[in-house]
Amino acid sequence: MAFSNEKELAFIFGLLGNIVSFLVFLAPIPTFYAIYKKKSSDGYQSIPYVVALSSASLLLYYGVLKTNATMIISINAIGIVIELTYLILFLIYASTKEKMYVAKLLLVFNVGGFGVMMALTIFLLKGRQRINTVGWICAAFNLAVFAAPLSIMRRVIKTKSVEFMPFTLSFFLTLCATAWFFYGLFVKDMFIALPNTLGFLFGIAQMILYMIYKYGNKKLAETNKGSNQQEVSLDMEKMASISSAQQHPTSQHQPQVTAGKPVESSNV
Repeated sequence: MAFSNEKELAFIFGLLGNIVSFLVFLAPIPTFYAIYKKKSSDGYQSIPYVVALSSASLLLYYGVLKTNATMIISINAIGIVIELTYLILFLIYASTKEKMYVAKLLLVFNVGGFGVMMALTIFLLKGRQRINTVGWICAAFNLAVFAAPLSIMRRVIKTKSVEFMPFTLSFFLTLCATAWFFYGLFVKDMFIALPNTLGFLFGIAQMILYMIYKYGNKKLAETNKGSNQQEVSLDMEKMASISSAQQHPTSQHQPQVTAGKPVESSNV
């Protein structure tokens, strides 16, 4: 009965991981819509999509080597199609220099690196040893990918701004890592569970940072707004006083007018 429950839980978390991962894969759609409208990919980076393609390719290969890894195969096959679509769109609207740069990245990571790794594991390793080696490569690569947000987190702390760390993306990445961690746990696959443990911890850290600096920025903005309003109020009072003084002068030597004739002040 316990074994049956573990299989059911693995299926549930694997399905949840597929759904959330699919949503994460679709997250860059607004970026590519902006590129399409602008008819240029200048100012945007291709590296995240090259890395995502490499990660999906590695995990697909790992899933094929394993048995009963439908959940891993399905989402990563979809991910490869989506990332290739992004890269094709990026290249269509990229400058010649950027196209050459993307081509070099693809040759290094997706053709050279992945191709060499695949050839070596096929010809030099067999059975469980091959699966474990590819599993460790996948785990190491994904650990590096999950560690990438450290630079963004450092930027948030330094600038005290969450502009470059959207909460929604951090939330879905954390949810994704959680789902795959439990999937790996229930299928007893440490190569899936291990990197997603780090992904979960980094995701939680990002959301905590977001809440700290979002709340801090809000308080600072309200304080600045109150201070500005007070300064504007004081300035308006000064201007009103000056205006009143100009409209109603109070000089003691001002002549008084009676029936159209000036009457000298009694002090003269």
